[in-house]
Amino acid sequence: MTTLNNTDSADREIRVILASASPARLKLLTSAGISADVYVSNVDEESITAILASEGRSDPADIAQSLAIAKAVVVADELRSEFSREHTTVIIGCDSVLNLEGSALGKPLDEADAVQRWRRMRGRTAQLCTGHAVIVLGETEDDDQVAKAVAATVVQFAAIDDETIHRYVQTGEPLNVAGAFTIDGLGGPFVEFIEGDWSNVVGLSLPLLRHLVSELGIGWYELWAATSKNA
Repeated sequence: MTTLNNTDSADREIRVILASASPARLKLLTSAGISADVYVSNVDEESITAILASEGRSDPADIAQSLAIAKAVVVADELRSEFSREHTTVIIGCDSVLNLEGSALGKPLDEADAVQRWRRMRGRTAQLCTGHAVIVLGETEDDDQVAKAVAATVVQFAAIDDETIHRYVQTGEPLNVAGAFTIDGLGGPFVEFIEGDWSNVVGLSLPLLRHLVSELGIGWYELWAATSKNA
């Protein structure tokens, strides 16, 4: 928790919660001066996706947004008993899905699936969609303040050969990330270019997050860790 000095309003304490197990998302927040506690929601993503499909909702952006909201809501409910008017709790939920010609691709099922995906992706463009949901925790669910939106970034994949695909998949990295690639890791050299926000491809759009917390009446500078302010 960070004590924040706001010259335009009374001092308040803000606690930032990341409802995601993603090390990349936590690293993004940390690099931006935000100290966050991680609470993994353990949301059943496959069940939610199946429910959406039964309702005819297969749009990748819709899926990403629905999963992000679910993660944030679950963590908000878990933290409700800790609600206090002495500080503000900001919960950030995110989920990424790769839109490849209308198909929503999350994490691959196994190595064989990752290889097949890369054979489809190589030499082509896709859109990395990340749903964002920000909740300012209230005493009851009705008191919660919520802001949500999806960030989308176009990704051009390199036309890599089968051997390179197999070698990359064998590293294990593609198995742990949406779309079976990273831009900030071993997969970076296989991304020719992007159109849009780089941090969104990593897993969390910092500019979009700034807009969302602003909608909820929180200045971005209020989220900075005290250490970064004194650096």
